[in-house]
Amino acid sequence: MRHHPASLDPLFKPRSVALIGASDDVARIGGRPLRYLREGGFKGAVYPINPKRDTVQGARSYQSVASLPETPDVAILAVPAQGTVQALRDCADRKVKAAVVFSAGFAEAGEQGRLVQDQIAGIARESGMRVLGPNCLGLFNAEIGYYGTFSAILDAAFVEPGSIAVVSQSGAYGSHIAHLARQRGLGIGQWITTGNECDIDVAEALRWVIDQPDVKVVMAYAEGIRDRDTFIEALEVARAREKAVVFLKVGRSDVGAQAVSSHTAALAGSDAVFDAVLRQYGAYRARTTAEHLDVAYACARGLYPVGNRFGIFTLSGGFGIQMADDASACGLDVAPMPDAAQEKLKAMLPYASPRNPVDATAQALTDLPLMTSYIAAMLEKGGYDLFAGIFGSGPASPTFSASLRKALREATAGHQGRILALSMSAPPEIVRSYEADGFLIFEDGSALANALAALVWFRRSFDVAKQARKEALSTTRIAPPDGVLSEHEAKALLRAAGIVFPEEVLVRSDEDVGAAAAAIGFPVVVKVCSPDIPHKTEIGGVIVGSRSEAEARDAARTILSRAHEKRPDARTDGVIVSRMITGGVETIVGVVQDATFGPVVMFGLGGIFVEVLKDVTFRAAPFDAAEAERMIREIRGFAVLEGVRGAPPADIDALAAMLSRLSQFAADNADVIESIDLNPVLVMPRGEGVLPLDALLVASRSAADH
Repeated sequence: MRHHPASLDPLFKPRSVALIGASDDVARIGGRPLRYLREGGFKGAVYPINPKRDTVQGARSYQSVASLPETPDVAILAVPAQGTVQALRDCADRKVKAAVVFSAGFAEAGEQGRLVQDQIAGIARESGMRVLGPNCLGLFNAEIGYYGTFSAILDAAFVEPGSIAVVSQSGAYGSHIAHLARQRGLGIGQWITTGNECDIDVAEALRWVIDQPDVKVVMAYAEGIRDRDTFIEALEVARAREKAVVFLKVGRSDVGAQAVSSHTAALAGSDAVFDAVLRQYGAYRARTTAEHLDVAYACARGLYPVGNRFGIFTLSGGFGIQMADDASACGLDVAPMPDAAQEKLKAMLPYASPRNPVDATAQALTDLPLMTSYIAAMLEKGGYDLFAGIFGSGPASPTFSASLRKALREATAGHQGRILALSMSAPPEIVRSYEADGFLIFEDGSALANALAALVWFRRSFDVAKQARKEALSTTRIAPPDGVLSEHEAKALLRAAGIVFPEEVLVRSDEDVGAAAAAIGFPVVVKVCSPDIPHKTEIGGVIVGSRSEAEARDAARTILSRAHEKRPDARTDGVIVSRMITGGVETIVGVVQDATFGPVVMFGLGGIFVEVLKDVTFRAAPFDAAEAERMIREIRGFAVLEGVRGAPPADIDALAAMLSRLSQFAADNADVIESIDLNPVLVMPRGEGVLPLDALLVASRSAADH
């Protein structure tokens, strides 16, 4: 059941809170949230519930939810697993709108726990009460001082509100990343951990926080996604509103994927598909916790560069070259300063290197006005969208840190709309002062380059979403196929969806193969046609290059004889005769049903590229031709399609159109098709189209029930 995003308002923005299992001990699970709620600035009513006590932490205690003077918006359950079902029933009877279940021992603990979790989900479904957890650390909304969590990161200090939201399946990771963000000087407005997700999941939480006006970036963590439609809607809304979603998805390796199946009982879909869907809908995938934090930090101001020209100022040639290398690897354009500007800088300091990186040498530290002139010239004359200065431990120096900061402020005055970054190492208070002047601060130069490249990536992604025009592709619904189709039947269905195949004819056992081959035109390919022999080459069921009627007849006899010998059980419809096609670039196209995202289109180069290098990419269906072209350009071997060693460029436009049409067909028939393989697909020279030579379509197991 799809919920309206506002149904999470009582959970995130309650006017009153009940804490069931409230404890006098502020170190206990039932004690921490009460202390946080009382000391964190929450203005609403807080009702501790503990039938064994008259007061808890100095506040009046109540016997039960039923005895409260009003119905609370949210109930926080700090009770053992065995008491959870009854406590939730009591909340449902009182018409409580939302509940948070901390305790573990449910689906992640085995079959018995899963059955109890199913009861919790049933209560949520029947009552309409929204339930977070079980096995979660809760949530907080720092904007209103509401802390419905027992996370120890709030022990020492509350979190300052800010432009970041955290949405995490894992409570431990959610706490850790919030702690690191706070250390980095970042404010967090909303924070939620979803645990076992018996009701509220990461997708729905993501959708809610993206709707909050102050949120500029979401740090998300998940092992898998349950609700495809809400997840994709959340990413689409975020991109349309230019809000960055920085996602850490675990389960990348086979080992990790196996571990995921038990941790918080989340299901991991295929990692390669998940990775591609994040790109498709404009979310940035972080590979490490450090990158997760760095990219979110860079996005937290909501400022993105117009282009990718990157100017580097350094006092040391070596550090400058290292950053230039990192930046180039990330796709940033370390473009040289214009010649006239270089000459002007050279005149100021003859032994400097004014190209880019602009190396003013250590001399600039003894002549700060000179450094100011250098940096100002870079920003005014260089046309750079992004700027970085490399200063090492200089800003921490007590002798000239103040004058250095003043020089940098003067040099960058009037350029606050640009992305300005510094690589430096200094105590937090000095870092904060430079951030207040408009600089992004990184200790590590590689991390700086990567984070700036992520800003460029988001800007392009936001622009793509603005330009997107939904193409009206014709819908092609097919009758549920009966099992695996023969190649000829599969091609007939796909032709109706606009996929073009080379001319071919099915020749049955009582018909003349020679005459059919002559009508097609020699040379021809002769193949066995059988729904029971999907992989024809394995039985020698394909013979290429027949150049006469006699050769075609011989080929057909040989093929049918092999089929009878090696697969006597297979039913054969005859042989397919088709024109022999040469030239073009061999590619592979397919459709698979992903457990999370439904029909997904795969594309890659054929031969060694797919077999050895596994150089393929994916997109969730359906998508337009522009997205298909981005997909094509993503593979490592894309240069082969552009034309190498004198080969003409391939017809990428026709390939993109075919991928888009196939994606629409796959989406239209998601319930009846298990998979489609078009292999090989020859991409002919530009203007000559694409020609899939073989087609395999497998019906879903449920198709027969339709």
